Amino acid sequence: MGMREPDTRRIDLTLEPLDDYVVIQPSDEESETNLGLIIPASAETDCRTGVVTAVGTEAGGVEPGDKVLFPSDAGYEVRLAGTAVRVMRRGDLIARVHD
Repeated sequence: MGMREPDTRRIDLTLEPLDDYVVIQPSDEESETNLGLIIPASAETDCRTGVVTAVGTEAGGVEPGDKVLFPSDAGYEVRLAGTAVRVMRRGDLIARVHD
């Protein structure tokens, strides 16, 4: 008996946030803006950065592709096909990061 072939079917999951929720892809690395603001990605810090991947209909002020700052403990961690994302309310976001 040979080894089983891995399941190569692509899982295409889309997470559509409702109301004022946003979906964030957290950054796994330390980031530094052009002005020298350094934001560590370690779990010991109070804030993290990430990229908005989806927004609910009532989540004004941000759109997919925006880089944002958010509290490390905000929202809910969800795994989509092995990738961890955070789902949180728009009001939990601290700032938009321009670099």
